Amino acid sequence: MKLIHHGGHLGVTGSCHQLWTDDEHSLLVDCGTFQGDDARDHPNPEIKFSLRGIESLLLTHVHIDHCGRIPHLIAAGFEQPIYCSGPTARLLPLVMQDALKIGFTRNQRLIDKFNDKIAKLLQPLPYHQWHPIQGGCKLRLRPAGHVLGSTIFEVELPNGQMAVFSGDLGPRHAPLLTEFSSPERADLLVMESTYGNRIHEGRADRQSRLEAVLRKTLDDKGVTIIPAFSLGRTQDILFEMNGIFEAIQKQQGRSLMKQVDVIVDSPLASRFTQIYDDLQEFWSAEAQGVLKTDDQPLVFENLTTVGDHQEHLATLDQLVKHKLPAVVVAGSGMCTGGRVMNYLRRLIGEPTTDIVFCGYQARGTPGSYIQRGSDWVRLDGRKYQIRADVHQLSGYSAHADQRDLLRFVAGFTEKPYRIRLVHGEYHVRKALEAELDQRGYHVD
Repeated sequence: MKLIHHGGHLGVTGSCHQLWTDDEHSLLVDCGTFQGDDARDHPNPEIKFSLRGIESLLLTHVHIDHCGRIPHLIAAGFEQPIYCSGPTARLLPLVMQDALKIGFTRNQRLIDKFNDKIAKLLQPLPYHQWHPIQGGCKLRLRPAGHVLGSTIFEVELPNGQMAVFSGDLGPRHAPLLTEFSSPERADLLVMESTYGNRIHEGRADRQSRLEAVLRKTLDDKGVTIIPAFSLGRTQDILFEMNGIFEAIQKQQGRSLMKQVDVIVDSPLASRFTQIYDDLQEFWSAEAQGVLKTDDQPLVFENLTTVGDHQEHLATLDQLVKHKLPAVVVAGSGMCTGGRVMNYLRRLIGEPTTDIVFCGYQARGTPGSYIQRGSDWVRLDGRKYQIRADVHQLSGYSAHADQRDLLRFVAGFTEKPYRIRLVHGEYHVRKALEAELDQRGYHVD
């Protein structure tokens, strides 16, 4: 058993790992896009490694840093099965359509043709069952609790050795998803380390901080901008905002319908939210309980979704000209592009604007500069002064923190024989490695 990396081992983006099960047979785990500083180090997304011996692709989830190079992989000649969970198979065509429009073509006929090819390769598998795959291996999927459909892969080799790929692990107490469970054993555990040196704030803290920002928006009639990934963070935030607004309405004894708009300005996020709604069987026990009293917990009366580009521009003009209080959820989550850029350009210089970061900001992205308290940021080549209040709500991260990562490792019935840390900055990986070393684990 030999593991080599084609991305995601020295940084946080571009995840792509190749597991050789013997000298002739291998499988690929994820094939993601490089972002931020990683993208500057890897400016060409084309596949440069040989496809010889690769018999399948295991896709942990559909975030772009794990799946964004799949079009390039197929362009390079890959025609093997793509194994994933059922929800991931539902979500992937939407992500691929977005990725193709950015990196390949806006020709819908060509995009449809590509998605038809993807559909033939996809082999969605149920969780918690062993499945035979190529090369005499067996595969089992476990929910990872990161985003809908995210998966931990257990790969049993023909010689009985076990490799486990964590993918991206979710935090404890995520509002919508069932949290991860640890496998029994691993001769090799490949584990993410995004927040391997941090402890997230608790759920009660994050809710109270989000509520404070929302109340400020109501009071000063400003705009709160939440740069959010279309999948995962948007749905979690909508779920909790629904509860917060309901509590405020009960307290005030009146509707918030005319006081503030919640605007989801991302067609992709809106479509993801619909799929989330369709796949309620994969929601957590808590979310299932909410469904008994609220059959649409991701939709509320002051929620507006924005469709095409003209509607987006009209919405932005309306907010700026009439100084209407609003909460805007828009992508991209790291402020590297997308509609959130227009909101930032127009509103980042206003003292009544609040910018709320709920997710990871890769080094070198505009989001990371704003998050770190800079006085200015460069957006699309132009310098903008930052007068908005900036907030970091780490409790809404879709990634496990150090405590949860250590809990995942400790949950194995048998201690993993060796651990490879990936998907983390160098100093973060070293901090987590030190914690694991203190507990007697071997990190290579």
